Amino acid sequence: MNEKEVAEIRRRFKPETRAVTHVRGCYVSAQGEVVSHFDQSLALMPQEEGENLMNLLRKTLSGGLGRNLLNLSFSTAQVVDSPEHKLLMALRDSALGDDEAVHKLYAKIAENVFFEGSYMILLAADRYDVPAYGKDGARSEDGDEVFSYIVCGVCPMKLTKSALGYQAHERRFRSVGSDWALTAPEAGFLFPAFDDRSANIYGALYYSKNPADNHPELAEALFHAPLPVPSEVQREAFSRVLEEAVADGCGCEVVSTLCGRLAVLA
Repeated sequence: MNEKEVAEIRRRFKPETRAVTHVRGCYVSAQGEVVSHFDQSLALMPQEEGENLMNLLRKTLSGGLGRNLLNLSFSTAQVVDSPEHKLLMALRDSALGDDEAVHKLYAKIAENVFFEGSYMILLAADRYDVPAYGKDGARSEDGDEVFSYIVCGVCPMKLTKSALGYQAHERRFRSVGSDWALTAPEAGFLFPAFDDRSANIYGALYYSKNPADNHPELAEALFHAPLPVPSEVQREAFSRVLEEAVADGCGCEVVSTLCGRLAVLA
């Protein structure tokens, strides 16, 4: 997926689009146990809470490509017959209505992701009627492409600090106690990929908040595919190699030639 395609899907999670009607999820304890799960209709939630959920899911489609967002590819053998791809397809094709598949996904994540505390897994499904564009660039709503996909976010729970609040109706200050709050996702994914503005079941988009700690164990469990090395990590690795080469007496001419070639490839 390129930046425009990511941005197009990310707009689907703006509250005003009302594209997503409900969110499924579960609560995972610090010990890696799925404690409870939910299937929440956004229409039955207070507006602010629904918007906050959409904002959290939208974050799994944020950041830089090659850094926070990594394109993953499945082999033909995986697409034809592999448990990981079958699970993702069951989730996508049922729009998260397949309870067995949903709980299997929860279990896979809970068995492979560990934070200092508890966390929540959020899931949403959407069917996007992809608009077509004419040769003149004019947008038409009568496109013949429907992109069905799922989005998943793994969001840690953090203990908020106690604070001093003011109760207007009592005209007095009160201490507001600490509580557990849902925070931005540390990892997540979109399946299938939205390549050339169309579904590509041979691909997925993987998200990590921190490129240096992108939870490769999660990608291995869900996709059985290695994560591409983030561009930032590649640059840091190259810088270390270059520094070592200079320290070992590498000539300036060699360094200059090497940098020139890398600039051409960038």
